[in-house]
Amino acid sequence: MENLDVMVLRTLQGWRAAGRRALLATVVRTWGSSPRPVGSIMALCEDGSVVGSVSGGCIEDDLIDRHTRAYAQERAGATGHDHRIPSGPPSFVKYGVTADEAHRFGLPCGGTLELLLEYDPDPASLAALIADLQAGRLVQRTVRLTDGSATLQPAAAPAELAVDAVQLTNTFGPEYRMLLIGAGQLAEYLATMALFSGFAVTVCDPREEYRGAWNVPGATVVSDMPDDVVRAFRPDRRTCVVALTHDPKLDDLALLEALETDAFYVGGIGSRRNNEARRARMIEHFDQTEAGLARLRGPIGIYIGSKTPPEIAVSVMAEILAVKNGVTLPRDMAVAQAKNERELAHNDPGTLVCGVR
Repeated sequence: MENLDVMVLRTLQGWRAAGRRALLATVVRTWGSSPRPVGSIMALCEDGSVVGSVSGGCIEDDLIDRHTRAYAQERAGATGHDHRIPSGPPSFVKYGVTADEAHRFGLPCGGTLELLLEYDPDPASLAALIADLQAGRLVQRTVRLTDGSATLQPAAAPAELAVDAVQLTNTFGPEYRMLLIGAGQLAEYLATMALFSGFAVTVCDPREEYRGAWNVPGATVVSDMPDDVVRAFRPDRRTCVVALTHDPKLDDLALLEALETDAFYVGGIGSRRNNEARRARMIEHFDQTEAGLARLRGPIGIYIGSKTPPEIAVSVMAEILAVKNGVTLPRDMAVAQAKNERELAHNDPGTLVCGVR
């Protein structure tokens, strides 16, 4: 599944390139509780088609009702009606100012949000923005409020939406990416969750027996050695790298490469004992330090008592999304911390069938 912002912009650009009237709505301010954060966007076509969201649905319904009625009345040649086709410079609209309106539009108690509506955005400018995002570039889009003209320029870092009496500036980033090391069952569940969360997913596994059983449409599968794939992938601040093979020959070097990048999340699957052993190996054999391994997450996920692959995937995806969204999780939600506090025994490897203890 494509990144939501890119999906909205691509759909809007398609409508406009086909000569259809459409608007772009952006959440520019919120007060109190709000269903969608500042910077959220949605597009509305003259026929009532909508993509994206700015609320739980009620505000979208109001916009659809008001604007499609205007388009329909204008096409029918009706005069003297209150609903006119929106056009001209952008305009602001505020929802939820009173308690009655907040209830009507499904906003939490006391919630208020303000939208900027851009009418019939230029399709060429939208196409240029989409091309930049597809190329992995971070882009700052500035809209002049007097006439709605938009300019694009590269952005050095993500930034909060800014709006004043002259212009609106919103930073759009390329889609988030997930690189999974290992194509096992857990990776299939995690990849599926990442795809519907808007991540582009790449799965790396040099083992043919695992790649051959892969069954998640939409994920890219590669067969090179994981450390080479990490280097070629060039993880950035919108990338997470997760090692899932339990095989040190595959996981360790990939994780070490990932730690040298700006990836926002680097972690490896394994029990408390296995993760302690991984850190010891990296320190002993790869000249790492505790400080250098501070960003390495493991055991990964949040503690929900998970045992099965799908539940473990939920746990891991929840942690990744929390880190992505800048949420600091309580210490007692960390897997190792929670298990230690509950005095849960370490996994007992039992008698090894093969290999060296």
